[in-house]
Amino acid sequence: MSSDLLLILIAVVLVVFAAILVMAETAITRVSRSRIDELARDGVRGAARLLALMDDRPRYVNVLLFVSTVAVVTAVALVSYVGVVSLQEDRGWPVGLALFVVVLTMVVANYVVVGVAARTLGRQHADVIAMRSAGFARLMAGLLGPVTSLLILIGNVLTPGKGYRDGPFVSQAELRELVDIAEAEDLIEDDERQMIHSVFELGDTFAREVMVPRTEMIYIERHKTLRQALSLGLRSGFSRIPVIGDNSDDVIGIVYLKDIVRRVFDNRESEQSETVESLMRPAFMVPDSKQADELLKSMQAARTHLAIVVDEYGGTAGLVTIEDVLEEIVGEIDDEYDTAAPEVTRLAANEVRVSSRMHVDDFADLIGLDVESEDEGIDTVLGLMGKRLGRVPIPGASVEIDGWVLTAERGAGRRNRIASVHAKHGSPTEVEATDVG
Repeated sequence: MSSDLLLILIAVVLVVFAAILVMAETAITRVSRSRIDELARDGVRGAARLLALMDDRPRYVNVLLFVSTVAVVTAVALVSYVGVVSLQEDRGWPVGLALFVVVLTMVVANYVVVGVAARTLGRQHADVIAMRSAGFARLMAGLLGPVTSLLILIGNVLTPGKGYRDGPFVSQAELRELVDIAEAEDLIEDDERQMIHSVFELGDTFAREVMVPRTEMIYIERHKTLRQALSLGLRSGFSRIPVIGDNSDDVIGIVYLKDIVRRVFDNRESEQSETVESLMRPAFMVPDSKQADELLKSMQAARTHLAIVVDEYGGTAGLVTIEDVLEEIVGEIDDEYDTAAPEVTRLAANEVRVSSRMHVDDFADLIGLDVESEDEGIDTVLGLMGKRLGRVPIPGASVEIDGWVLTAERGAGRRNRIASVHAKHGSPTEVEATDVG
């Protein structure tokens, strides 16, 4: 056997070996832990060994990928050497043309055998292939694990930004790709795919992004009576209300509407004689930089539905509920009263209903108010009402500005936010006498 033929045979063996490694790497990446747990309980050979491997899956995938890369590069080098020498010496081809033909041949061969065929088999028979290759993967990890760790470290140093300690080969991106594939193959519905992607994104979402900001918080002072708290709860639609001390940064507890109702039911006189401070519960505090997934775990562990979010200076940034975090997964939770309303509805010549989120400059132009957002330091109609009232508006709250009476209307969604503002020209007395809506 000539030396050239031997080198070609070695190259073929290396390509086949690389294909087997890629097949094993794909299977180990794709295999489900719950499925392997079930096979291990049934006593299937190799399942227990694979289960131990899955505790540190990235380590073994990195090693398999490294060895397969070495095999492919070596095979390309061998074939390139033999092919270029043969075509140049035996047929007189130019070096450039010979090199182009050899490289093209190896690209096609590697793409078909290693890139397509091996990965397809690895996905089709993930359980069987992963169990059969677990022993070899553990052997390679023992021999070459330090090498791959060193190379990943070098790669992270050379790569701009923060690198991945375990390498980028088994990542959230691959898991998302599997979810997309499952949806494309009709294994899951599109809304289920979107929900799973939302779960992945929880780790990149912070408490400050899902909280209700302090400017929209409804709160009550510690010295208010139970009757006042009950009235506020019924008017605002909230069953849990933060209790403040000296100012809105000083949240000292949470009062529950059910606690007030129970107390007043047992003792009617308590609604006037007792304050909310006597019934409030401790407030659960979280930093605004806390990740949403960790926030959800913490609130579940603390058995609380509401947490006060504090900023880096210890001030109140807002509040967050478990439902706020769940909305990041399942989308906005609306109730049966929510409807999509237009931003502006003209009711009469001197009467209009606008969205509470409408920009205050647009609102001023609409009804002729002498108000500018820069001067007021606010952006929305609701913000304008809040500044003039000195507190967060609740449904039914009114304020007069330049002869126009602005009234906050109905809460929208689960948070009972003000959805619209009713504006009518005239004094408060005239409006109360004529406007029954």
